[in-house]
Amino acid sequence: MNAWHVEICDVTLRDGEQTPGVSFTREEKMNIAQLLDTVGVEVIEAGFPITSPYEKQCVTAIARQGLNARICCLARARKEDIDAAIDCDVDMASVFIATSDLHIRTKYHKPREQVLAGALDMVEYAHDHGLQVRFAAEDASRTDPAFLKQVFQGGAERGADLLSFADTVGYLTPLLIQSMVSEMITWTDKPLCIHCHDDLGCASANTITAAEAGAFQLHTTVNGIGERAGNAALEEVLVACRLKGGVERYDLTPVKRLSQVVEAYSRIPVAKTKAIVGDNAFAHESGIHIAAILEDPLTYEFVPPELVGRERRFILGKHSGRHSLEHEVTRLGYNLTEKQICSVLDRVKVYSEHKCTITDEILLELIKNVQRDVEKVSP
Repeated sequence: MNAWHVEICDVTLRDGEQTPGVSFTREEKMNIAQLLDTVGVEVIEAGFPITSPYEKQCVTAIARQGLNARICCLARARKEDIDAAIDCDVDMASVFIATSDLHIRTKYHKPREQVLAGALDMVEYAHDHGLQVRFAAEDASRTDPAFLKQVFQGGAERGADLLSFADTVGYLTPLLIQSMVSEMITWTDKPLCIHCHDDLGCASANTITAAEAGAFQLHTTVNGIGERAGNAALEEVLVACRLKGGVERYDLTPVKRLSQVVEAYSRIPVAKTKAIVGDNAFAHESGIHIAAILEDPLTYEFVPPELVGRERRFILGKHSGRHSLEHEVTRLGYNLTEKQICSVLDRVKVYSEHKCTITDEILLELIKNVQRDVEKVSP
C-alpha cells in the first residue's frame, strides 16, 4: 500500500476557538501548540491576528515558540490583515474569500469577478512579502465549479503555495467529496487543502475520503470542536492516516493527553463514546466480546489502544460473562471457586440492572460478601 501523501494543519487555536463560549488564554494556546508539535502536526493555525491586539500577541508568541511545525494564521484578502500576519512572524497566511454566489451576494455586494481580482492582488502581496500563502475558498462546496476552478487557477498563477477548499457549512458527504477532490486536483499543480465542518456528522469521514482521493493538507481540531457542530477531529484523522493511509510519522501516544487538555481549556466535555479519546473507546462489557478479546484483541478492536496511549478496560454489567468476571477478580488479587464466581456474577447483574456502575470498590464488596456467605454455611 502506498502511504497517503498528506500533512495535517490543526486549526484548534483558530476555528476551534470559534466554538461558542470558548476562549483560550495565550498560555493555553501555547500549551496546546506544544502538544500538537509533540504529535508531529506539520502546520498549526495559531489564530486570526487582525481580530484584536491580544489575539495578535497570542499568534506572535506561538510563532516565536521555536516549534518544528509551521505556524499559520488566518487573513481576509485585505492588506491590513496580511500586514498583521507579517508582523506576527508566521510562516504562512491563509488568505480567504467567500466564493459561493450566496456568500458573495450577501457579504460583498460586488460582482464575483471583482471580488476575485482584489483577492488575487492580496495573494500576490502576501507572497511578495515572504509568506507562504494558502489561498482559501470559503463555502467552496456550494460554489459554481467553473468559478471555483477560476479561483484556484488564478491563485496558483499569482503566487499561492496551496489552495484550500472549505466545506464551510458541512454540506458534503463522502461520495460527493471524493468526486470533487478527484476533479480539483487536476486543475493546478498546487497541493489541495481540505477544511470540513461536521453539520451532517461527516467532517472526519469527508476529510479521510479527501485524503484517499488525493488531497494533501487535512484540517482538523482536537476533539472535533469548532463552530456549530465542529470540525474534523484530529484524533480520528490521525488514526485513519496510520491504519488506513500507512502514514507512520506521527506520535499518537500523546493524543489522549492533548484531548484532555483541550477539554479542560475549552470546557466542552468529550462524549464517553467519542472515537479514540472517549472514556468508552476501549471499554468492553459484553461477555461474548471479552471472552474473545482475551484470546485475541483483534476480534473486537480494530484500533489497538496502545497505539494512542490508552489501555483497554473490561466493564462488568448485565451483559458480562464468567470469563470477564474471572479476569477482573484475578486482577484484584482474588481466587474464587466456580460456585463463588457464579454467585458474584449473579449479584453483578442485579446491581447493573438498577443502573449501578460496577466499580472496583463495589466488586470488592461483592466478593467479600460472597466469601462471608460461604463461611456462614461452612460446617
